[in-house]
Amino acid sequence: MRTADVLRLAQPRWRLFAPGLIVGVLGTVSAVALLATSAYLITRAADQPPILYLSIAIVGVRAFALGRATFRYLDRLLSHSAAFRGLAELRVGIFRRLIPLAPDGLAQTRRGDLLSRLVGDVDELQNLPLRVVQPLVTAVVVAVASVIVVWIILPSAGIALAVALALAMLLGTLVNLRLSARADRDLAPQRADFADQTLDFVVGLDVLTAFDALDARLADLARTESRLTRSTLARAAGAGATAAAVSLLSGLATAAALWFGIPAFAAGVAAASAAGARATAGTGVLSIGISGPALAVIVLVPMAVFEIFGAVPLAAGAWRQVRASATRVASAVPDTLPPEIPAEPRVDTLIASVPASIHVPVPIPAPIPVPVPIPDPVPASAAAPTSAARHHEIGSAKFVGTAGPHPQTSPSGIDVGLGGVGVGVGRGGAAEFAEAEARTGARARDEPLLQRVEARRAPAIELRGLGASWPARATGQLRPGQPALRGLELSIPSGARLLVEGPSGSGKTTLAHVLVRFLEYSGSFTIGGVEARTLAPAQVRSMIGLCEQNPYIFDANLRQNLLFARETASDDDLLAVLDRVALLDWALERGGLDARLGERGSLVSGGQAQRIALARMLLADFPVVIFDEPTANVDPDRVERLLVDLLEAAGPERTVILISHTDVPAALVTQRLRLGTVGW
Repeated sequence: MRTADVLRLAQPRWRLFAPGLIVGVLGTVSAVALLATSAYLITRAADQPPILYLSIAIVGVRAFALGRATFRYLDRLLSHSAAFRGLAELRVGIFRRLIPLAPDGLAQTRRGDLLSRLVGDVDELQNLPLRVVQPLVTAVVVAVASVIVVWIILPSAGIALAVALALAMLLGTLVNLRLSARADRDLAPQRADFADQTLDFVVGLDVLTAFDALDARLADLARTESRLTRSTLARAAGAGATAAAVSLLSGLATAAALWFGIPAFAAGVAAASAAGARATAGTGVLSIGISGPALAVIVLVPMAVFEIFGAVPLAAGAWRQVRASATRVASAVPDTLPPEIPAEPRVDTLIASVPASIHVPVPIPAPIPVPVPIPDPVPASAAAPTSAARHHEIGSAKFVGTAGPHPQTSPSGIDVGLGGVGVGVGRGGAAEFAEAEARTGARARDEPLLQRVEARRAPAIELRGLGASWPARATGQLRPGQPALRGLELSIPSGARLLVEGPSGSGKTTLAHVLVRFLEYSGSFTIGGVEARTLAPAQVRSMIGLCEQNPYIFDANLRQNLLFARETASDDDLLAVLDRVALLDWALERGGLDARLGERGSLVSGGQAQRIALARMLLADFPVVIFDEPTANVDPDRVERLLVDLLEAAGPERTVILISHTDVPAALVTQRLRLGTVGW
């Protein structure tokens, strides 16, 4: 994404921004006009003319005073409303562009730095309309109008005011650039560094304490904070020096007005004394020279104008900071996805993936269901490895499977609609319940949620010549572009229990991320006979769920940690699924569904976290479940019990893919895939 694209998105739509800009100009014009009419009224009243001569000035003072306050209020209301609306649209747009990258496209992005870009830098972009565009437009309009008015009263004073304003813009901008340019450029990255180090410090506080490394890390934080403080002070010094330069030129403009105005006033007084009635009554303008009220106006107007015009040099500094933030936001959002990250399929690809028997209107107005043949579940007796296993060397991977033919394909289907769904929450909601009712009849309405969703069977998965690699920023030990997985041949029938084993770095996690479409692949990967790349990644993730080695536990209660998987689940449904994963007694002892789980699951054990993750998967109704190292954080004497509970809770209708670098009892699995060292 280019910086110009971010800046264009940061500018609110004209129909939202124009009202605030207009009332802002009217407010500043009212402020200058208020000072000018007040000066005229006071000096003219000193002559004690008939009150009728002062009525227009009196009304003007009242009108400009009320207008200044009213327009100022409307300016703040309308301009900030437009800026916040634009900011909301920008933030949503940035998140939408980042979602396809997560998680593997952001694997090497520092959390604190990314947080700073998405929060601090995006917030800074609201200053584009508020502190750059609007101050510049307002100041230019008011300055031009003021110069014209002063020039009409006394041309020499008008020229002096124009020169002073030009010098103020030039000198103020140069001073601000000289003192603040580097600080404006460095401030955002330094804030990001400080946020990242602070986050790492807080998250790793227990480890730092255990290894007596607190002092060293605090010293690093202090150095980063010191650099940030210096940049902040430099920026403040630049703003102060700019204000001083503008104030100096404001004083010079006032002095110039006096320099040219006093002789003109003296000439006017002399002419008035000589000619008497030739003075233009009430206008403040004489045939020769100027009157006292006119002198007051040309002397005081520069003060009001420079107060407003002082925002112009500061707008230059605000522009540098906005541009720096836009550059940082743009660098976090690439124009195109890396080739290793799957993209949404094109419409013609989606249409091509639909069987010919289904009529697909073009263009597609709504999500279209695609029936995909689903093989019948493999009976436990047939799936057991009772015959000689077959071994296949494929590249550097070894497949160990059961002998015998593949299950026959059933005419039943699974709806993988082309509309896509949210990541990791299944197809849930009204569509899922309608499907359950269509299969099981009206009595489905009276059955518990878990009994209804279990009617959804797992599709068969076929991998042919599968290869995959990680994005360049997330390769870790692998060289960029080198495959982490290649040449893999694998058939996973419905209801299978597959164990994927191998040493660290052999591609186990890569395979899991390919199956849930976090990573793009080469070769063929079909789900129920449909090529996975012809489906939206979210559709694949609605059928295949991944439980990672360290499942994320939110700092909330148990209910909230389960409900995001299926928002329509009742408390009875949640308790039922907890009973199924052997957590019901533990939950009731802790206070039921209101039990707090702590930040990142600090109040639960590794095994309990895995069971909570399994409960989410059961609620989300994934037909295929992948467990990535579920026993990594579990005591050795409890490993087998946890595996038995996980597999039993998943049920025979689901396909379970178990990833582990440790041995798993043969009785728990029906297939084994042994991966060697791949991509090195």
